[in-house]
Amino acid sequence: MDIIRVEGGHAIEGSVCVSGAKNSALKLMAATLLAPGKTTLTNVPNISDVHVMGKVLKRMGATIEVVDEHSLVIDTSSVDSWEAPYELVAKMRASTAVMGPLLGRFGRAKIAMPGGCNLGARKIDMHILGLEALGVEFDTDHGYIYADASKGLTGTSVTLEFASVGATENLIMAAVKAKGETVIDNAAREPEIVDLANMLNKMGAKITGAGTPVVTIEGVDELHPVEHRVVGDRIEAGTFLVAGAIMASEQGVEVTGFNPVHLGMVLRKMELMGIRTERTENGMKVYRADRIAPVDIQTLPFPGFPTDMQAQVMVLSALADGTSIITENIFENRFMFASELSRMGANIRVEDHHALIHGVDGFSGAQVVSPDLRGGAALVIAGLIAEGVTEVSAIHHIYRGYERFVEKLTALGACVERVTLPDSIDD
Repeated sequence: MDIIRVEGGHAIEGSVCVSGAKNSALKLMAATLLAPGKTTLTNVPNISDVHVMGKVLKRMGATIEVVDEHSLVIDTSSVDSWEAPYELVAKMRASTAVMGPLLGRFGRAKIAMPGGCNLGARKIDMHILGLEALGVEFDTDHGYIYADASKGLTGTSVTLEFASVGATENLIMAAVKAKGETVIDNAAREPEIVDLANMLNKMGAKITGAGTPVVTIEGVDELHPVEHRVVGDRIEAGTFLVAGAIMASEQGVEVTGFNPVHLGMVLRKMELMGIRTERTENGMKVYRADRIAPVDIQTLPFPGFPTDMQAQVMVLSALADGTSIITENIFENRFMFASELSRMGANIRVEDHHALIHGVDGFSGAQVVSPDLRGGAALVIAGLIAEGVTEVSAIHHIYRGYERFVEKLTALGACVERVTLPDSIDD
């Protein structure tokens, strides 16, 4: 079993460059199915979720050439399967992103019911309702979703009940090959949606309005392969900004490789907490806060406060002078992290989808378990300022979304290491 061991109390400084966005790279990889031939993706994060998506594409018949650590050439010319198997989809919910491209290319898809982080129901009802409006017929059997668009995809108007990122992406990728015009109302506005639309437009799609609540797609007959660079990971950037806010030296920590506009609400809340940040030529610089002010936060779809930054900012709130309230509106199980942070001395009471956080003077090192991707990273960050040693287990969650996480923290001066523990006392 591997754990991350953190010795608290070591200031960090310097510069760290974030990787390409996990939530963008996975969908861009799926979108290559729409354009038979060789598509080149650069700035791809070298993380386990990307490896799983690569296996999904390979199982369908694609070939993937790893040009370097962050560049892939994906050849979908020989793809002849429209099935995403259970053993892969169960590892990562984003595997369902192949549904839209498969419907666009083959007119059918067979997708296992999704897995991924244990954050709650995360049903794909909105995906199905939206695709049904385009003419897709669905059937479920033995844990699989069967989607049939053999009669053709037809453009229409779709209003999403909630601004779901996954549903918006699947609808866009199916609609690019539909006959006529598709209008998605109440579409998700995340930067990763814009990145997907930009690549599809390079391929020959006709998408307007990405990044706004109304996305319009004019269907085309075919798409062609392109080269595209994955947008920088705003959530990884936010994670390192929080690390700097609690443990930066006087020189501060600079985070590069992302667009600060994509973290607008997070930076605004950090400002209200009394944390000083400044724009640099390549990103943002953050300085350690002498005093952290309490703040109330509600997670909402972009441009609201991202649910993927809730755990990291809870670490800050737990050290604030006063009481903060965090309201989780996206995933009902996202507060599993709170009980682990409480083991380190935080004072948090969870009531339904609200967390009441009374600030404490500091944390104590403890053995904690990573409950999910972002919660695991947040526990490591909390360990940076904790007294003594913190050991974080179940770190496979962290490596689903953070590339070289320990190495990047170490380069900043943190005392962090990945340790392999024996399986039993006899080893």
